Amino acid sequence: MKRNALLHQLVTHENTFDFIVIGGGATGLGIALDAITRGASVALFEQDDFTKGTSSRSTKLVHGGVRYLAQGDVSLVLEALRERGLLRKNASHLVKNQSFLIPCYRWWEGAFYTIGLILYDLMAANLGFGRSFCIGPKRAVKTIPMLRKKGMKAGVIYHDGQFDDSRLAINIAQTAVDAGACVLNYMKVTNLIKQEGKVCGVEVMDMETGEQHVVKSKVVINATGVFADDILQMDEPGIKPTVRPSQGVHLVLDASFLQSNYAIMIPKTADGRVLFAVPWHDKVVVGTTDTLMKHALLEPVALEQEIDFILNTAGKYLTKPPQRKDVLSVFAGLRPLAAPRSEDKKTKEISRSHKLIVEKSGLITIIGGKWTTYRKMAQDTIDLAYARMHLKAPECVTETYKIHGCKENPDYNDPLYVYGTDAEEIRSFIASSPTLGEKLHPQYTYSVGEIIWIVRNEMALTLEDVLARRLRILFLDAKAALEMAPRTARIIAAERQKDQQWIDMQIQSFSELTSNYILTD
Repeated sequence: MKRNALLHQLVTHENTFDFIVIGGGATGLGIALDAITRGASVALFEQDDFTKGTSSRSTKLVHGGVRYLAQGDVSLVLEALRERGLLRKNASHLVKNQSFLIPCYRWWEGAFYTIGLILYDLMAANLGFGRSFCIGPKRAVKTIPMLRKKGMKAGVIYHDGQFDDSRLAINIAQTAVDAGACVLNYMKVTNLIKQEGKVCGVEVMDMETGEQHVVKSKVVINATGVFADDILQMDEPGIKPTVRPSQGVHLVLDASFLQSNYAIMIPKTADGRVLFAVPWHDKVVVGTTDTLMKHALLEPVALEQEIDFILNTAGKYLTKPPQRKDVLSVFAGLRPLAAPRSEDKKTKEISRSHKLIVEKSGLITIIGGKWTTYRKMAQDTIDLAYARMHLKAPECVTETYKIHGCKENPDYNDPLYVYGTDAEEIRSFIASSPTLGEKLHPQYTYSVGEIIWIVRNEMALTLEDVLARRLRILFLDAKAALEMAPRTARIIAAERQKDQQWIDMQIQSFSELTSNYILTD
């Protein structure tokens, strides 16, 4: 996946593309993969790096959505459970079975949640991850030693999926490129091209060089998530907003706060939300919140009340209540919810089902949905696109299409497991020179060779691309990421033939960014 080669593919493509996809998050990448594997030609443009926005900031769960079942959204749960099972088969190096424990402190909760979760298991049918069952308080505390024992009546065990969101997105991009798609980051769509009132392409600017390109297509798909309205305004200035951003915040703690491979799920917090504490890359991700925001930002910032809510709620269930000083990283993401009809409608009551909109110009926009259902969202979008062209849609093949890197039974103790089948190539490359094996931080396994391989093969252009979305260290330990920044910037600069001024600017920019991920007292 080399950017220069893909740019060459773009400018030498003689015919009109069948599809242009705007947006390089989970939805856009999924659409590009669906289209190319049906035999269509496709170009995808992302204004920043892949998953810069929402798709890198999830709770790291591939799940049916237990709370959606409680809300009665059965169709969404059925769809998500099926997609969860398919994703585990198609990206088995990244999607794994995660055991959860629900601590119950009221006499009726054990039976209530067990019955609900048995229904959840039955809905998954032959794509289930494991059966749910009730256990006593002693076994619950033995399972997760850091759980508050006082007053506990029972515990309920159930299973869902856990994954690395940005890593999976990069693999989906690689899969699409392997199949022939032209997928590019740092390409900002600046205008829509129309002919007789119908959208027939885009004007796009290379954010690296400033070069402008005009790209024609039969269909343009807007998969920009919380920024969907920006593209819709290009199509019809003054149109009523379609998306209402909802912010979700997560705190990352050391693994000692759980001392277990099991995750905690609190099904109903003080304000009716769900709280998770999930093991992830030897850390614990705790969240999330659901706060309606007025505007979409590329780099959202956690609000103080959101941080306090997570710390206070987690502290009620853990024997060692987390403090601000314990937070290794804090990150915020924005969900692209369909704008509620009623201003007072709470975000947790708005369905997470995806929604497809077709404008008079033929522009197709997809909003809503969740990471777990990205493949089905893509299938529905391309099916609709063919219908709008009055063509019979070629068969969708992504249900069984393996994602780049897919590897059965990965060794999760291997620090390179997230690369799947690419891990051996990376290992061989690192072994070719003693310098390549040098660690970038004393507490982490990341090496010089790993950075070079990423820059050469995963279209990472900046320091942030590498430390935030390829290695994930910014999301795991922001201070450690800051310490790794100078040397990492020099490695990237050497690979990309950049000068000292570029290095200094990258370090300064990354330092400013990191301040939003570090909590101060």
